[in-house]
Amino acid sequence: METRTLGRQGLTVSAQGLGCMGMSVFYGATDETESLATIDRALEWGVTLLDTAESYGPFVNEQLLGKALAGRREAAVLATKTGMEITDDGRMVGLNGRPEYVRRALERSLRHLETDHVDLYYLHRIDPQVPIEETVGALAELVAEGKVRHIGVCEASARTIRRAHAVHPLTAVQTEYSLFEREIEHNGVLDALQELGIGLVAYSPLGRGFLSGVITSADDFAADDWRRTDPRFQGENFDRNLDVVREVRRIASAKDVTPSQLALAWVQHQGAVAIPGTKRRRYLEENVAAAEVTLTAGDIAAIEAVAPHGAVTGERYAPEYMGTLNG
Repeated sequence: METRTLGRQGLTVSAQGLGCMGMSVFYGATDETESLATIDRALEWGVTLLDTAESYGPFVNEQLLGKALAGRREAAVLATKTGMEITDDGRMVGLNGRPEYVRRALERSLRHLETDHVDLYYLHRIDPQVPIEETVGALAELVAEGKVRHIGVCEASARTIRRAHAVHPLTAVQTEYSLFEREIEHNGVLDALQELGIGLVAYSPLGRGFLSGVITSADDFAADDWRRTDPRFQGENFDRNLDVVREVRRIASAKDVTPSQLALAWVQHQGAVAIPGTKRRRYLEENVAAAEVTLTAGDIAAIEAVAPHGAVTGERYAPEYMGTLNG
């Protein structure tokens, strides 16, 4: 697996990482044995960037990674997140970027991950009640103490990114980015990252699985799969978005690759580190193979023609969560 450097502080990661959230929550039934085997395979193939968060479960995803990395912590670049307040018994409270919570949450994450440091610590969402300078100041203190190596923010506006970076250099910004979601190309975020030398980590690079080409109906989802509430998978939005997927599949077929591989190759072609989520080895292997896909200028033009900004209909999340984006 090719490696890339995120930001200007020297953090080297695999060009493609592994999003681990679905191993524990949100996407239907889980299987710890298969999840651990998937992490093993990822590390064997040089996929070193493993992404989690304290809110995934809560806590159980961090605990899974702690178990997976026992005795080989340095084999992975471990990224986790804070900023959504959670009580010790797992009750979600709301956004909390106060310095005292950030510190308390980090100590708890270290226990769950069974490690003494996190390689990349993100603010998961921006708390509008706390100046970003205060939150990043707390993260900077954790870096000085050696408990955190690098810091980042998620789903932040260009203005917030600039303010945060002025307090302490950001190594990465994590945001949704894919052929289904290209807003950062138009709202100033991508420009800010390029100007400041901050790495882009793209979550949901497969449009929450839509771009895999295997989803043909919302009925394909398990009863507890949160995508049943995702506006892009509802009614007319689903039908219109499926038309985009069919066009992506057509281009992929002409290149003799899968739609997932084409979509991931496009994200990586943009300079982002993609972190597709999967809980099964067979999908991991398909995703990793995207690193070998080369896109020509003709390929890029063909993709742009069928999946430009605005081609996909429906908001990214249900209305109650949209306010936490672009903070």
